[in-house]
Amino acid sequence: MDATPQPTAPDHPSLRRRLGAWVDSGPVQKFVIGLIVLNAITLGLETSSAAMATAGGVLRALDVAIVVAFTVEVGLRLFARGPRFFLDGWNLFDFAVVAITLVPASDNLSVLRTFRVLRVLRIISVVPRLRAVVEALIRSLPGLGAIAGLLIVLFYVAGVMTTKLYGAAFPEWFGSIGASMYTLFQVMTLESWSMGIVRPVMEAHPYAWIFFVPFILVASFTVLNLFLAIIVNSLQHLQQEETEHALETAREIAHDEAAALSRDIAALRREIADLRAGLGHGAPHDTGPAERQGA
Repeated sequence: MDATPQPTAPDHPSLRRRLGAWVDSGPVQKFVIGLIVLNAITLGLETSSAAMATAGGVLRALDVAIVVAFTVEVGLRLFARGPRFFLDGWNLFDFAVVAITLVPASDNLSVLRTFRVLRVLRIISVVPRLRAVVEALIRSLPGLGAIAGLLIVLFYVAGVMTTKLYGAAFPEWFGSIGASMYTLFQVMTLESWSMGIVRPVMEAHPYAWIFFVPFILVASFTVLNLFLAIIVNSLQHLQQEETEHALETAREIAHDEAAALSRDIAALRREIADLRAGLGHGAPHDTGPAERQGA
């Protein structure tokens, strides 16, 4: 029977892998970063009436071209990764930003024109260092939530105390628990806390500093530094994980190379053994002296 070779289908997975590698390559990503920076500049110039009067058409044309480039880039990544595209949060972020840009901004949806500036945020997803910082912030949310809960309890207790202590004399600042908590928030940020709030209160209540100074030390320095400590700790954990991942990848590469080298050495040894065996069986017998003389 004639075994005629059948035509093979094109290697679509290989094509997708090559396309994905090309999209993620350094030159393409640098080009995308350049487009994002250019888009940020054009969006800023569009807020200037003088710039729009001078080069409004050029700015709009650049905006359309950049939107097309972003759409093509996200489309290529979607094709290259397939359903796995939606398993990556950064891919979803890029897809959402581009999708919002493509929504037609009619009169009822004119506010969507303002969301075009969100395209500038794509620089976070394409710059690894910025992406690492955002991932560290996301990882620190559980710890930050606990510190925020502690801060709310502190504000509530302090708000009740200041309302009872200073509400009658200063109703604008401490007349209700809501007003007290807002005033305490201003004190925590150290915005005009001394001349604007505490010193006027101390004119009526000379010992008010006994409450406000410890509150500032606890709220402004201790609790807020806990926020920073959690974020820094998350960054350190993320960096440690990246280092461990790089080391694991290097170990796997070294193991694969060592295994390949061992296979090559074994194959060379077999070839040498076969060569020696062939030489041993095929070598001519050594003749004696008498035979050599008779010859």
